Amino acid sequence: MGVLVFLFWWFFYPHALSYQEQYQMFLFTNDYFTQRVMVPGGLADYLGEFLVQFYYLKWAGALVLAALYVLLQWLTWQLMRLQANSLSSWCYPLSFIPPMLLLWLMGDESVLLSYVVALLMAMAAAWASRCWERYRLSWPDLVVVPLLFAVAGPLAWVYVVLRALSAPRRCWWMPVWMALVHGASAFVLLQWPLKSVALGLNYYRIPLHYHVLQAILPLAVVALTALGRWLPGASRRQSMMASAKIWGGVSTLCVFILAFLAIPVGYDKDKYELLRQDYLVRQERWDEIVGRADHYQVENAFSCNCVNLALAKQRRLADGMFDYYQSGEDALLMPMVRDLTSNIPTAEAFWHLGMVNSAYRYMHDLQESILNARKSGRFTKRMVECLVVNGKYALAAKHLALLQHTLFYRGWANEMCQLLYQDAKVDRHPLYGKKRKMRFKNDFLYSYDEIHKMLGLLFIDNAENTMALDYFMGELLLKGMPQEFMQYMSWVQQYGGYQYMPRGYQDAMRFIQSNGTDKTSAYGKYVRKMMGGN
Repeated sequence: MGVLVFLFWWFFYPHALSYQEQYQMFLFTNDYFTQRVMVPGGLADYLGEFLVQFYYLKWAGALVLAALYVLLQWLTWQLMRLQANSLSSWCYPLSFIPPMLLLWLMGDESVLLSYVVALLMAMAAAWASRCWERYRLSWPDLVVVPLLFAVAGPLAWVYVVLRALSAPRRCWWMPVWMALVHGASAFVLLQWPLKSVALGLNYYRIPLHYHVLQAILPLAVVALTALGRWLPGASRRQSMMASAKIWGGVSTLCVFILAFLAIPVGYDKDKYELLRQDYLVRQERWDEIVGRADHYQVENAFSCNCVNLALAKQRRLADGMFDYYQSGEDALLMPMVRDLTSNIPTAEAFWHLGMVNSAYRYMHDLQESILNARKSGRFTKRMVECLVVNGKYALAAKHLALLQHTLFYRGWANEMCQLLYQDAKVDRHPLYGKKRKMRFKNDFLYSYDEIHKMLGLLFIDNAENTMALDYFMGELLLKGMPQEFMQYMSWVQQYGGYQYMPRGYQDAMRFIQSNGTDKTSAYGKYVRKMMGGN
């Protein structure tokens, strides 16, 4: 199972690992540790973020998850065995049910690894309690319960229920004690909603929202543990062996059903295709973005922004833009959307175009839209680059000071520090020097409706910025401005650097010159769609 889980995340869903990693910035500082552990479940949150930082390397992230899945299965089996003197090996497949439920649950990209760590903490504490249970002691639980609630949060209830099931006469008071501890936290944490305190502050990225499997998974662990005392033992008698084989067959069937349901139901195809496109944009793997779009493309603006950016980086936007789905005027550059994901490809497009201020603004707003108030290593890194290009070294230094306390961004941050207050070095830099030449030289405000004008001005300021020209002409077509498109075709001929007129522009010109009667035009198909036709 560990090998299969490793291959699942490393080979099939590395983009899910990248998504989780980019919405946190784990710092090796005392303040960061103190800030995390000051709330119930804080240590689980801290350890979860520590592990998630390794998602930066997809093989390391897959290895971390494989280890956690195996640990969950092993603890489930050990807890089941505690309820029986001798449990038949035919019941062993039942211990794989919680990992399969976890696989299903983690299809929700907002579930945080701190939830998994907290559950494992509670299960490990229940397994370790056998050390004093053999002496029939219950007083250590007076300390363990509040301590476990402090480090793991409300999932400490799993420990309490498991202890109460194992020794109901000696541990009957533990649910009452846990209820008092949990209730007291609501009076201390007045700044948080009661629902968040009751269900966990750091288990889910979106406050006051939870996945139903977050309740089913711990219930399944408790149910399997309680079932252990009624499951067939390791007796050699024929009747018991027959019963054990039946249990083995049923449990194996349940595991396979959960495994086959987990991926198609838990992992939405369109959502994870968008996450993959974002991952490929981050890696600048333009060929793969276009190659995947040739076979399947999600029909929304996010996907269009990714595919069009990849086409532009390959100098194929003018040729093949309308060979792919276009969502409308927002297909090249989206207006501001107030969430933590939608504008990532737009921010990246602004950066590659040389619209540095817009890239910074979008990245800053994306980071501030992270609903659990975390920072982002990816976004902060891009913001630093924008600030260095603009010569805002003091502010860049503040962001770099944070990145220097991370594991995987530290080396890059140290290199960037060498550029601070060194205009000559920035000008000579192969990337940042080019962006400094491409950017706008004057500050001004503009509205999204005038984005095509901004792209035109960007090209006028630097005629070598052919990507700005491609985006400018593409925006004219998307906005349905045929006269302006025909007017600026001279720019394409003079500055575009094409040996022949791009196929996409030829198609658009034929459609415009035919007054919309050309039924074979790819651009005409887009126009009819925008006008509500077929």
